[in-house]
Amino acid sequence: MADDTPPEVAARAAELRQLIEYHNERYHALDAPEIPDAEYDLLVRELKEIEAAYPALVTPDSPTQTVGAPPLGLFQPVRHRVPMMSLDNAFEEVELRAWAERLRRQIPDLDLDHLDFSSEPKVDGVAMSLTYEHGRLSRAATRGDGITGEDVTANVATVKNVPKTLDSKAGPFPPLLEIRGEIYIALADFAAMNKRQEAAGLKLFVNPRNAAAGALRQKDPAVTATRPLSFWAYQVGEVEGAPEGSHWPATRQSATLALLKKAGFPVSTDARLVTGVEAVIARCLELEQERHALAYEIDGVVSKVDDLSLHARLGATSRAPRWAIAFKFPPEERTSKLLGIQVSIGRTGRATPFGRMVPVFVGGSTVEMATLHNEDQVRLKDVRPGDIVIVRKAGDVIPEIVGPVLTGPGVPKRRKPRWKFPTSCPSCGQPLVRFEGESDTYCTNIDCPAQRVQRIVHYASRSAMDIEGLGEERVLQLVGAGLIADPADLYALSVAQLAELERFATLSAANLVAGIVASTAQPLSRLLVGLGIRHLGPTGARAVARGLGTLQAIMAATDEDLAAVEGIGPVIAASIAEFLAMPTNQAVLARLRAAGVATEEPGTAAPDRPGAAGPSQTLAGLTVVVTGAVPGYTREEAEEAIMARGGKSPGSVSKKTYALVVGDAPGASKLKKAEELGIPMLPAEVFASLLDTGALPG
Repeated sequence: MADDTPPEVAARAAELRQLIEYHNERYHALDAPEIPDAEYDLLVRELKEIEAAYPALVTPDSPTQTVGAPPLGLFQPVRHRVPMMSLDNAFEEVELRAWAERLRRQIPDLDLDHLDFSSEPKVDGVAMSLTYEHGRLSRAATRGDGITGEDVTANVATVKNVPKTLDSKAGPFPPLLEIRGEIYIALADFAAMNKRQEAAGLKLFVNPRNAAAGALRQKDPAVTATRPLSFWAYQVGEVEGAPEGSHWPATRQSATLALLKKAGFPVSTDARLVTGVEAVIARCLELEQERHALAYEIDGVVSKVDDLSLHARLGATSRAPRWAIAFKFPPEERTSKLLGIQVSIGRTGRATPFGRMVPVFVGGSTVEMATLHNEDQVRLKDVRPGDIVIVRKAGDVIPEIVGPVLTGPGVPKRRKPRWKFPTSCPSCGQPLVRFEGESDTYCTNIDCPAQRVQRIVHYASRSAMDIEGLGEERVLQLVGAGLIADPADLYALSVAQLAELERFATLSAANLVAGIVASTAQPLSRLLVGLGIRHLGPTGARAVARGLGTLQAIMAATDEDLAAVEGIGPVIAASIAEFLAMPTNQAVLARLRAAGVATEEPGTAAPDRPGAAGPSQTLAGLTVVVTGAVPGYTREEAEEAIMARGGKSPGSVSKKTYALVVGDAPGASKLKKAEELGIPMLPAEVFASLLDTGALPG
């Protein structure tokens, strides 16, 4: 160690090495990680920064110089003749550019602006090596420490989309061909699997990656076969004795992916060939925005120099190739200390348990509360106050507590007993009821103060009456002051009343009153959403409002009349009829009408308004999908315009799609799907013409 190395820095480096090695073993060898990837990445990054500042601290066995963890010996060891290396990570655009500059330093004449790269989603799964002898699967092995893995052939043979024999169209094949890829579980399959676990009262799987890894470590392949595993191929490893006329190996990564697909391997449909470093960065940012629209979980994007002849020239470090890099997305999972568990009461009376935590930055925002969903979830996850817990926030999804961290360095021993679901409502004190066959628990007291607040909050929300400045905190204040008890009371508020309250000035009071007045012009469909009728969401509300035209017609309709509206079945119809038949709800609706709230859907013709003329049904029976921003319309307004003309506007492209309207910043997955299916793609400028005529541009 160098003399100028501060002792506290050397001690921290030693501590970091120990922590990283511990978590490496938990992740790679035991397939039982205790911390999210983001927490692990922070440890590695800190150690790298220390070693860069104090090179004397670098040791050959440092985790920054090695890959994975040695196998535990549960399966037969397999030595990789071509090492399975790790990848260096980039977390910001500047680090991607720094990687590109390192490429230029390695090969000074490299034209980075015109260099091709293969950009591939980094699926969160388990690295796998598949060996084929004369086109037949002979062995499957885990990565292990990159040099030695474990033989899991029997388990991988149960994965349905792993080809046992390669398609002859891609032949002739070398006597020995190694294919590398990832074993993973698709999100829909993972959700269905956990649903089965919950129904059986069994412990829930934490995430798709852990579940896939655990399935591969089963001693009984029959157990592995019950897990919905999938495989992705992305690279060729060892090639031995390629015969004359063989395409193996290809000369480019993009050609490799095409060849793998031809041989019968599933490959990523979201891989792209891009040119230039700026295109690499743009694709990384694009996939970051699209990540939640994909069918599988990804935690980043892998960018590879496409020309394989450059790989040998660029070489590798002791643990990672220089010709590739992984751009890691902002963390969606972090750990925090659970301070307590409480129950909130929603507008329908549903009692939802949630955890209060030490604030943590995850998923792009600071989180200090996260849902635990319901009583069964709390029991199955067995989280207790005082635990270190994993918190997950994916995009705009409500943050949730995934589970506890029970072992590992610095994890306290449990002292608190299991948390028990309360038997009475924390707001009104009335009994909480769990109905037979339901997973949720309810407060059935319709006069419960908490329900009253949440009903008003929902009424004012953006998807309903969209009253600016009327969030939960304001509603609590107004209810507490005795000024409002239901949505109809909002329309009697005055600037003078509000200005007398704390945290209100004359201007803010005037703005809120103006927002409330403006909400009277919202269409009937928004009012129906705001009423909070069970099972009736925005799509169903628009269908009912367009089908019957006025609130009066809806209130006069029978269950059968409501169910006959397209998109409204008997369950929703019965819920609407039951809600509108209640005297308390009728009284609120009468006061809303008296306050001037609109009770008609614009542009519709209804039996009680025979003279009203709706738009021409130019899109009757046609499906039009919108992606990106269309000038002059919000997303909902564009969809409403399509449906008002008899069309359908789902959120995804299919064979039934008539046209895809493409606005600013469109979704890449929709564009790709439309291109694959040959669906006409129309610029936003012709949207108005499409609405008027229903015809595609000539």
